[in-house]
Amino acid sequence: MNTPASAKIGQLSEPGEYDDGMQALLQIIWGDGFLSPGGAAEIACLLEGSDIGGCALLDVGCGLGAIDELLVSEYRVASVVGIDIDPSLLAGMQARIERAGLSDRIRGQQVAGGALPFADHSFDVVFSKDSLVQIPDKPAIFTEVLRVLRPGGRFIASDWLRGGGAEYSAEMMEFFRLEGIAYNMATLAESRDALRAAGYVDVTIRDRHEWYLDLAQRELDAMEGSLNPIIVHRIGPERARHFIDNWRQLVLVLRRGELRPGHFKALKPG
Repeated sequence: MNTPASAKIGQLSEPGEYDDGMQALLQIIWGDGFLSPGGAAEIACLLEGSDIGGCALLDVGCGLGAIDELLVSEYRVASVVGIDIDPSLLAGMQARIERAGLSDRIRGQQVAGGALPFADHSFDVVFSKDSLVQIPDKPAIFTEVLRVLRPGGRFIASDWLRGGGAEYSAEMMEFFRLEGIAYNMATLAESRDALRAAGYVDVTIRDRHEWYLDLAQRELDAMEGSLNPIIVHRIGPERARHFIDNWRQLVLVLRRGELRPGHFKALKPG
């Protein structure tokens, strides 16, 4: 059973957790190159009110690179360094960036556990889309992000957060088992307090629970209906059944309020 597991602060996932079948399924649901909910529309929501044009940006947990391509092409970011622990994801990212002709502005870098492998004051923005959930020591990664940000730099991220009590329910543990990915979940309030304690200012938190509950239910309906033949063709009936069971459990823990995705933004003092 893959339950919330310990990992070093720089660890984003275990290599191989996102196998070919999972990558195929997630892209059918969320769009080409996207491995987290909402695709380009949710990136727009996360970046609402944030002008990042001309910035040097670090993407923590870059996956297949669709977000990094979007940040450069649509949001005018000057340069992106995307980091991930999984070499297969980085290979997919590299191929995507080369096809887009953006290799001079975007590069991927494999990381392992430990501190972020960058000098102090290296980036104007540190960005992350739903990868911090795989890092157990939130205060430590927040401190590392603060270190690599330039004075006045911004931390913009979304994360899979939790509601409920201190202990995970049996339903949540079953969700973790079906997911097969290590989850290390803080609450909205814990995230806000940890950011402030690390030294950030202008910390804002946005609860995305209602949005994702509605989206996940619509995704489940599509997986059981119109998308089912496509999914079965791509990954086979057994994997398709597994992921549909996974999505049913996802909707259940969302309805119980135990899974609460959120956005947060914070500023490094100038």
